[in-house]
Amino acid sequence: MRGPLLEYRFKDKALREQALTHRSAGSRNYERLEFLGDSVLGLVISTALYHRMPDADEGELSRMRASLVNGNRLAEIAMQQGISDELVLGPGELKSGGYRRASILADVFEALLGAIYLDAGFDTCREIILSMYAHNLDNLPDPESLKDPKTRLQEYLQSRKHGLPEYSILEERGQAHKRHYRVRCTISDLDLQGEGEGSSRRKAEQAAAASVLSRILKSATGKHES
Repeated sequence: MRGPLLEYRFKDKALREQALTHRSAGSRNYERLEFLGDSVLGLVISTALYHRMPDADEGELSRMRASLVNGNRLAEIAMQQGISDELVLGPGELKSGGYRRASILADVFEALLGAIYLDAGFDTCREIILSMYAHNLDNLPDPESLKDPKTRLQEYLQSRKHGLPEYSILEERGQAHKRHYRVRCTISDLDLQGEGEGSSRRKAEQAAAASVLSRILKSATGKHES
């Protein structure tokens, strides 16, 4: 399946080739175009959200944009566009399955946008971006749901005049390049604790916060229903 990103017909075919070429396959690769495409994509999505969410504050707009342009989302769209079939990879990357690697797919997605911007201008590039993002923009999630667990827990506690959560590392193991953390989140006011694990301290803290928040909300719902 080929989407509008690959169906676009370049006047300068060298730009298309460059955008699809990984650095493992040559010095003329997608990295500079990726830099440009990232900026174009950010502007187009930011503008679309600004008009579609007139009551959203800066934080809500930023979280919504991040949810639409993060690496996983870009890689997902890139797969839908058929980019993996067009990649030019060096032997090593080809052998290791680079055509499926999310980071490469996301980078090439942005590089193609940068190439189209140079080849046809901003308006054409914007139309292509909006066509690829039409479903996502028409089905935006609740901005509140995009907050990370630590932020949601802190805001919940502050709104009810409770003290802030405390995080403590219970366990840290593994080699330097592959650490694993276990963290406890404690809410002294509510006599609540929760634990979480992750490949970084931040991820473990988020998991612990999510555990505590889930218990708080279940408890609140149970009291309400009774």
